[in-house]
This record gives sequence, C-alpha cells and structure tokens, in this order.
Amino acid sequence: MASRARTVAVAIGLTAGVLLVFLVTVWVLVAVLEDGALPGGARLAVVEVEGIIVNGDDVVRDLKEHADNPAVRAVVLRVNSPGGVVGPTQEIFSAVQRVRRGGKPVVASLGAVAASGGYYIAAAADQIYANPGTLTGSIGVVMQLANVEGLLKKVGVDYVVIKAGAFKDVGSFARPMSAEERRILQALLDDVYGQFVNAVAEGRQLERDAVLRFADGRIYSGQQAQALRMVDELGGLEDAIAAAKLGGLPERPRVVLPRRRFSITDLLRNQVGLPSPAAALASLAGLPALKTPLYLMD
Repeated sequence: MASRARTVAVAIGLTAGVLLVFLVTVWVLVAVLEDGALPGGARLAVVEVEGIIVNGDDVVRDLKEHADNPAVRAVVLRVNSPGGVVGPTQEIFSAVQRVRRGGKPVVASLGAVAASGGYYIAAAADQIYANPGTLTGSIGVVMQLANVEGLLKKVGVDYVVIKAGAFKDVGSFARPMSAEERRILQALLDDVYGQFVNAVAEGRQLERDAVLRFADGRIYSGQQAQALRMVDELGGLEDAIAAAKLGGLPERPRVVLPRRRFSITDLLRNQVGLPSPAAALASLAGLPALKTPLYLMD
C-alpha cells in the first residue's frame, strides 16, 4: 500500500513538473513573439515608421508601451517614409517627445527616404543617424488641387454646389479659385509650415533663422544634411542602435524588434490591387491619387 502511494506521489510530481516546464516554455515563447526578446534584462526597442503617414495610432501605441516598460531603456526610431498627413505626423512627434521626457533616449535612424513628415518625426529624437545617400529634408507643406472646369464643360457635366458658408467649397475642382480663397489657403499652409520650422528648430536646437535657410522644400542627401546640422552622424541602423546605448544599456542589450501586425486589408491590397489609404482619401476628395488635401510629403 505504501509502495502504491509512493508511485502515485511520484507520478503526480512528474506531471506537475512537466506542466510547469510547459507553462514556462509557453511564457517564454509568448514573450519572444510579443517583444522579440527573452524575458528579463535591459532592452532596446526598435520602432518603425514605414511608408506614407496616414494614421499614426500604431506607432504612438508602441512608443507609449516602451515608455511605460521599465525594462526598455532606449528606443531607436527607424524612419523610412516620404511623409504624409499633418495631424498623424505631429502625434508621432509628440509621442517621441514623451518617451524622451520619461528619461529614455531616442535615436532616429533614417532609411532610404525620411523626407518632409518623415524628417519632422525624426527631429524629435535626441540624435539622428542617416546614410550618406538617404533622401531627407523637404521641409515644407503643399496642397495640390485640380481645376477640371474646362473638361467638365467639354463632356457636358454641370457641377452644382449648394452650400452654407461662403468658403465651404474652397478648393473646388469645378471652378477657378478666387483671390480670397487663395489667400485663405496660403495662410493655412503658412501656419502649418511655421509649426514645422519651429519643431525642427526646437528638436535640433537651432535658431529659427538657421532652419529657414534650408527649409525651402528641397531634399538633401544624408551627407548634405549632416553639413547643415539636420542630422548628427552618418550611419545605418546598427550605428543608431550602438548610439542608443546611452541609456545605460549593457554592451549587448536585448533588442526588441518591431511587431509585425497581420492586416487583412494589406493582404487584399497586395493580392487584388486595392488602393492605399492615401489613394482612397484622395479619391473621396476628388484629388489625384496619393494626394491628400494638406500633407507633409516629398
């Protein structure tokens, strides 16, 4: 009887041990899948800003999670974007600033293109690294509106607008723009442009007049940008990661890679040629593809 009890106890102990090993293994796998690193230890997080900036929610959410995670000591912001819509760009810019205010250094690494809104975001970082051939700069704001009044008349289309508010249809593609409408839109762009210049001046610790000398909308190579103090160093992603060790990280910190989110929309777009969000917005607005009413894009 005692022998049988011992056998049962051993069996229970082995089962519990196997279950414990299983649970620990699952926990480790989940941590690796979510964070890209094993649990425990200081970490360096990489956050990507990829493509046209239409919605910054995912990037802002990632930055907040890393800011709140005490294991993450520094963030590398990998920017590969020609820019995008103003509002989301400014949201990401502010999120980067919040990470820095939390005492964690942020190093921006510019990829193939980090222009206009892409550079706007990078300017919020402590340091900016760019490849010598990176296309960056393009500090400016643009609005492009089509006037197809002649075409509409040619095909016999009469475009009727009923409005309440004198400037509700400002920028209409069915008629010429008035001088007053042009003045209003120019004032709008000048205001957003001023915000852009101020953000670069603050982020890069430059005088506003110094920024205005190169903020004329043109693009620069990474090498030219370094000479203008738009970027700090020439180098790639690995160089930016090495620089981010300013956050008191060990020599070989665990690197938390960006999450790869599965998107049904992206899958369908790649398979059947659905339009991008920017193209869809442009279509709804009656504008050419990939043009939004007001954007920071090269």
